[in-house]
Amino acid sequence: MEREQVWRHESGPAAAYDRIGVGYRNVRRPDPRLGALIRQALGGARTVVNVGAGAGSYEPEDAEITAVDPSQVMLDQHPGPRKVKAGAEELPFADGSFDAAMAVLTVHHWPDPHRGLAELRRVSRRQAVFTWDPEHRPELWVVEEYLPEIRELDHARFLPVAEVAEALDAHTVLPFPIPHDFTDGFQTAHWRRPEAYLDPAVRAASSTFATLPASVVEPAMERLRADLASGAWQRRHARLLEQESVDYGYRLIVAGER
Repeated sequence: MEREQVWRHESGPAAAYDRIGVGYRNVRRPDPRLGALIRQALGGARTVVNVGAGAGSYEPEDAEITAVDPSQVMLDQHPGPRKVKAGAEELPFADGSFDAAMAVLTVHHWPDPHRGLAELRRVSRRQAVFTWDPEHRPELWVVEEYLPEIRELDHARFLPVAEVAEALDAHTVLPFPIPHDFTDGFQTAHWRRPEAYLDPAVRAASSTFATLPASVVEPAMERLRADLASGAWQRRHARLLEQESVDYGYRLIVAGER
């Protein structure tokens, strides 16, 4: 077995996921439908750098992966042998080191997103970035009805998809409507399973929920609990409960070599 290698690159602030990343893999289980879209976007790349790799979700099994993350907690959950502790803004690789770079729901965590996106272009010949567009509507009901504080937080963190695409000089932007049985438990995954938001473990695996103070989140979840018990939520969202998927603004942006 190849001996695990971990390089340390300590510039930048302490990573938020050192605090909230414990148990991440139990909730954030890769969904095969999103996985297939990302693999297609990577175009059969042999060497791939996964920036903001976390626990390694959506990495193609037939590629040589280098996982990059600023959080040791997340790197410790990554199963691969090639791990680099670094921020996206200072990737410790030579120009064109990889066939492709991938970044999945991570750009909003980067202190300088434009610099990080430039680094993706510098170290790889093809880029695939999965992100969310704060300008998209409809809005997730849990934000609109229970936690409008999420809106302010996310709009301050996420770049509009058009801005990400411009920074990458992207040639393709693919929508990804979220299926009702989506397995990767990020914030929007449970749009048709409202009771999931009542689970503290589910909320802890979402950086937005984990960032908000309990004094804000817990009263909102009590209101949701009451609405579920009374049937008020179900009455408001009867049409939503009939849908198989909803486009909430998630996009896969592809740039570089076609």
